[in-house]
Amino acid sequence: MPGGRLTQAERQRIALGLADGLAYAEIARRLDRPTSTVTREVMRNGGPTAYRADLAHRATEQRAHRRKAPSAGARETPQLHGRDAEAVRAYEETFTTVLMASGLPKMMARVLTCLYTTDEGSLTAAELVRRLQVSPASVSKAIAFLESQDLVRRERAEGRRERYSVDDDLWYQSMIGSARATAQLVETARQGVGVLGTGTPAAARLENIARFLDFVSESIARAAEQAREILHTGGGGGGDGGGVGPLQ
Repeated sequence: MPGGRLTQAERQRIALGLADGLAYAEIARRLDRPTSTVTREVMRNGGPTAYRADLAHRATEQRAHRRKAPSAGARETPQLHGRDAEAVRAYEETFTTVLMASGLPKMMARVLTCLYTTDEGSLTAAELVRRLQVSPASVSKAIAFLESQDLVRRERAEGRRERYSVDDDLWYQSMIGSARATAQLVETARQGVGVLGTGTPAAARLENIARFLDFVSESIARAAEQAREILHTGGGGGGDGGGVGPLQ
């Protein structure tokens, strides 16, 4: 039933849908499930090319068993502000899945999600190990990768400890990087116009692509610059229309 745990039969239908090349949204529509449910199911069980219904079902049952019978050393992260622990856990899985779909490896996505969803704003390596229930080596490797991509910042804490936090400018830098990559595509497409001969069908096709991408690239860069200050505003941000004024 929609909203409940996926059945083995549903997982088999997901596998068949992937084999047929269906998009997650279409598979979800046929199952009467949210697209996020199908996306999370596939990404946490091997991805679209390695997903196997029987293995996914077995892995889910094992995870459920571990939740019911945690090890003596495992400690549940305290939930503040009256949050529902299961809802928080499900949201973190969804956020991780979306980051993985954008290209991040699983452990790096889990660490980034943990940093984004903590009220403290930063965590030590030991705190990440405890929250994620993984080895210190896994956290160290993930942090090294995220730092190399300018996705996290390292800060000196009390004593010799270091804390890690997400850069408030991450999304701005990501948008600007996307605009620059698109601008390179524009330049390459326009080089092809000269090579293939102005006025030819192939050159006309490339020129249309260049014009479209040029507009998109400029729009992304302009919007990112105009909205950058939103990343540095305080407060919880509700639906009251607060924040920066209309973009000009």
